[in-house]
Amino acid sequence: MHHTAILILELGAIILGLGVLGALAVRAGISPIPLYLVAGLAFGQGGILPLATSGEFIATGAEIGVILLLLTLGLEYNASELVTSLRGNARAGLVDLVLNAAPGAILALLLGWGPVAAVAMAGVTYATSSGITAKVLSDLGWIGNRETPVVLSLLVFEDLTMALYLPILTAMLAGVSFAGGAVTVGIALATVSVVLLIALRFGHYIEKFVASPSSEVLLLKVIGLALLVAGIATKLQVSAAVGAFLVGIALSGELAHEARTLLAPVRDLFAAVFFVFFGLQTDPAAILPVAGLAILLAVVSMITKLLTGAYAARRAGIAKAGQARAGIALIPRGEFNIVIAGLAVAAGAHPDLGPLAAAYVLILAAFGPLAAKLVQPLITAIARRT
Repeated sequence: MHHTAILILELGAIILGLGVLGALAVRAGISPIPLYLVAGLAFGQGGILPLATSGEFIATGAEIGVILLLLTLGLEYNASELVTSLRGNARAGLVDLVLNAAPGAILALLLGWGPVAAVAMAGVTYATSSGITAKVLSDLGWIGNRETPVVLSLLVFEDLTMALYLPILTAMLAGVSFAGGAVTVGIALATVSVVLLIALRFGHYIEKFVASPSSEVLLLKVIGLALLVAGIATKLQVSAAVGAFLVGIALSGELAHEARTLLAPVRDLFAAVFFVFFGLQTDPAAILPVAGLAILLAVVSMITKLLTGAYAARRAGIAKAGQARAGIALIPRGEFNIVIAGLAVAAGAHPDLGPLAAAYVLILAAFGPLAAKLVQPLITAIARRT
């Protein structure tokens, strides 16, 4: 009973605190994400007031938050639009991979961490945070912009690349043979292909199953289906985020619009928990020794993501203002990057890899949303001149 009371007290304090921070962000006209991250640092290991009992509950809530963010993002588009966008932006996706994986791999090799750590750091610097970017697009009203489908196609390309990369990295960290690693990658590829095929060919059946005149029933079915598919995807070595996104694109039309409206408050609650959990995983004391390297790597990564977004948007015939927005939307790092670093640290790749990755991701997770807000007037000025 005592344990339950402390758990409820901690959760109540965290959620109320997030509400206060969100109110401050609204008054200041900025995204609340950086404030949520700082709150996580305060409640985490080495923070001002470490949590006693609610860490596991918050970890589960954080995973649900990422799933709901990607689910609502998927509801914005249908399967045919996704496939068309992926085909049209495959070249930009490869440019994204080369430009943004290189800085992490090169730094690890220069520091003498070895090839396995270099592969891990390549993943840390490559992947944009789909969850944070989805939140930024929503908060700033960029969802309906012309460059947003380009950004989403790059995010999906990255997520699908992660579906192949994570099994490869896991095999390398465990010292698994090439044949064993190839089987794992094959399973991941087959899973993504099957789910995408179902969304393309049988999406209307899924819509019939989910549809309901009752808002309560519709909400339960959509969230339940997304969590179920995300769980299956994770078991099959594919990101839960990819599974949730594909569920979203399987639904379209008025049903998707209604589902987005119903999901919004639930998504925002669990998304806030995700950003707090990210901060909880970071010990502030471990960040200081690697802060200089993390800042350098973050600056390089900002430049490479801006170049990636500008290149992809320009190929789609989008003006300079849209190119700038596309690049800025790709800056944040988050969930995938921390997962990759965690795998590498657990396998003993290098003791400094974890703190460096945490500091790097924290900088870009906080700066990305702020940059999007701060450069909005500049982007507006560019749009008026072009």
